[in-house]
Amino acid sequence: MFEKILIANRGEIAVRVIRTARRLGIRTVAVYSEADAGAMHVQMADEAVCIGPAAAAESYLRGDVILDVAKRTGAQAIHPGYGFLSENAPFAKACAEAGVVFIGPPIDAIRVMGSKADSKRVMSKAGVPLVPGYHGTAQDVATLRAEADRIGYPVLVKASAGGGGKGMRVVNAAADLETAIAGAKRESLAAFRDDTLLLEKYLQQPRHVEIQVFADTHGNCIYLFERDCSIQRRHQKVIEEAPAPALPDELRTRIGEAAVAAARAVDYVGAGTVEFMYEGGEFYFIEMNTRLQVEHPVTEMITGQDLVEWQLRVASGETLPLTQERLTRRGHAFEARLYAEDPQREFLPAIGRLTHLEPPAQGPHVRVDTGVRSGDEISVYYDPMIAKLIVWDEDRPSALRRLRHALAEYQIAGLTTNIDFLGAIAGHPAFAACEIDTGFIERHRADLLPPPARTPDGVLALSALAFLLRHSAQAQGATRIDPYSPWHEVGGWNLNADSQYGLRLRDSAEVHRATLHFRPNGYEVVVHEGGTIRATHVTLEGNVLSATLDGVRHRATAVFEQGDLTLFNDGRTWHIEIDDPLARADEQAGGSGRITAPMPGAVVAVLVEEGQVVERNQPLMVIEAMKMEHTLRAPSAGKVAKLKVSKGDQVTEGAELATLESEESGGK
Repeated sequence: MFEKILIANRGEIAVRVIRTARRLGIRTVAVYSEADAGAMHVQMADEAVCIGPAAAAESYLRGDVILDVAKRTGAQAIHPGYGFLSENAPFAKACAEAGVVFIGPPIDAIRVMGSKADSKRVMSKAGVPLVPGYHGTAQDVATLRAEADRIGYPVLVKASAGGGGKGMRVVNAAADLETAIAGAKRESLAAFRDDTLLLEKYLQQPRHVEIQVFADTHGNCIYLFERDCSIQRRHQKVIEEAPAPALPDELRTRIGEAAVAAARAVDYVGAGTVEFMYEGGEFYFIEMNTRLQVEHPVTEMITGQDLVEWQLRVASGETLPLTQERLTRRGHAFEARLYAEDPQREFLPAIGRLTHLEPPAQGPHVRVDTGVRSGDEISVYYDPMIAKLIVWDEDRPSALRRLRHALAEYQIAGLTTNIDFLGAIAGHPAFAACEIDTGFIERHRADLLPPPARTPDGVLALSALAFLLRHSAQAQGATRIDPYSPWHEVGGWNLNADSQYGLRLRDSAEVHRATLHFRPNGYEVVVHEGGTIRATHVTLEGNVLSATLDGVRHRATAVFEQGDLTLFNDGRTWHIEIDDPLARADEQAGGSGRITAPMPGAVVAVLVEEGQVVERNQPLMVIEAMKMEHTLRAPSAGKVAKLKVSKGDQVTEGAELATLESEESGGK
């Protein structure tokens, strides 16, 4: 076994590898960019070395620098995690030439399986079922158009070198093919430095079922059962589970054996995942990921095995810890990926500081894999994942209940997350009934992404009380500085009138008026001049708010940031702020006709010209951020009055990109 390894990654996977290495008595070396100097994985490792600026291309993708660090620190092996250099054949070759073990498969296996086109040709020879498609080397538009016509629409345009939904487009009609090809090539080139594409028949309602395989250098190869990753958005996995539900045992065996055949066809060694589409009782090979998958914890939960430990043992020359016959599974597991993103804004990535981060309690049934702590930043430079929430129980219904409960307990403030969206999936009747396929999210979009709900009066009452008590605490602090100033009073005293405290609270949908009337043993809270809520035993200790509302005891967590409140109550998260009508009017007036950047990024395409008349929802430009393209569209019909950016420009969040004159304004 190794004495010291280097982890060529960051975030939760780096932390995950460090934990297993520490348990096995292996010392670890972390590498980090300048942006990650204070990161969790840096603090946990035995040694840490800075390898460059924040941009991944200048740090985590610098294989030469990382290999030099490994040699200087005496690391015997490099664990690449996933992403970055994990499926980079030249880097694996460089490791071998330097005498450093690459904890991954052989170079040729990476090269073949790293090309979707080459891998499909090899799989075809090995007898592994394939989706009808085109995997050729000719990449001109005419060839791709002819092949798409042969396959029949809809077709899937995919980056041959990549994964994770990058460089992938669904094309429903021939008229849309050329635009899809151009976008997929741009995205693929930016993410993988390779714009080779392939085409596949787009299956209508397939499930995404994948097999975890493992092989050693002694000729052993097994599969550790299957995972279902059908719940996807933009071809990126959202919730995964193991085992795949509602599959016949005979099919589980067939698909597992097909995965082993795929691995043996390329003389595979180490951890790998063979992905299939399953529809109508048949399964088809998609690709093989020659690394540990993000969703590997669900396999660990149902088998009781540590797959990172398996990787380390196999890479050091040991045989697989178990044979196929001795491997067993028990129970059911789910993994939900928690991201800093805004589901109500087409899942735009969110950046900022995690001002409050409180995961659910962990134990045999609940696990949290993360690489961030409260106070850490989610930056524009890397994937905006906050954590993976993994749950296990004896059967699927029980595990699903645990998932819903754990999501409800997860508290994150400081930026927008997808927690409520994940909760909506976990709570959807169709998901509980195993009515799943890759179109699940889009089909149930109205249920999963409803318009913002009206904030209940009870939550508004708690919010008003939280603002009052915080103001009171601040005033008491100020009183210690100037105890005689009348401006620090917050007792609601009015001359010849009822003692009260009025607030205008704004949520995502509307403004609410709340008035707190001071009473000898508490408050009476009136919301919208409607019914009165009696509040007693009200306290705010730290960020824990306790209050009895109309005889019912409530406990909530109140997190303040620059005057705004995030309230966690009864499994829901509410964002409330004090409304300032004058500031809001200025904001709305300033925003008329302005197209602004929803996030920092690079302008990769400008699709209109100044003076051009556009329709509502017409694409205006494309911004690339976090290796994904985001299309900005016209909010209304009108004319492009001014373009303020060009292709290749870097823009900050909120930067003005263009100005539109709407039809309604008549250009005035």
